[in-house]
Amino acid sequence: MDITLNVNGRPEQFSVRPNELLVERLRDGLGLTGTKVGCDTGQCGTCVVRLDGRSVKSCLVLTASAAGSEVATIEGETTRGGELSGLQEALRQEHGTQCGFCTPGMVMALGELVDSTAGGEAPTEPEIREWLTGNLCRCTGYHSVVRGVQRACAAARAEAPSGVGEPAAVTASTAAGQEV
Repeated sequence: MDITLNVNGRPEQFSVRPNELLVERLRDGLGLTGTKVGCDTGQCGTCVVRLDGRSVKSCLVLTASAAGSEVATIEGETTRGGELSGLQEALRQEHGTQCGFCTPGMVMALGELVDSTAGGEAPTEPEIREWLTGNLCRCTGYHSVVRGVQRACAAARAEAPSGVGEPAAVTASTAAGQEV
């Protein structure tokens, strides 16, 4: 089957097998290896990408089912000047990464939370921790990740024009690809 995806703002057209997973297409077909393969069961969150703006676990999404969609990977997260995104910089400042294996998936999932709170209420620490339940890390203990998200949310709210933005409409139960 021939499909088209818009990956990191660039149209990609290719043939897919009916059982091909999106993570396979991104890594093996397009060379976007920032999207990691961890558990292959949707438990660890290392493969999280954004599909039409929503965090999804790409090891659970058939490539064919994503036809015509916008896919954002970690490779598309840097700014035009090659700078880190606000969340990436906040995680760096708060030492929210250690070995880095889980970081791309966390940035993609938590980026949705940061974006959804710009101009609205800051998420509480328990809300951030609930959002993180779909991403496993064996190094950080999550404390520094939570501080990084708080820093990124504060910066996003400060940059948002007054009165712009909606409070987070997406809940942690829909984050990180609980369903597509």
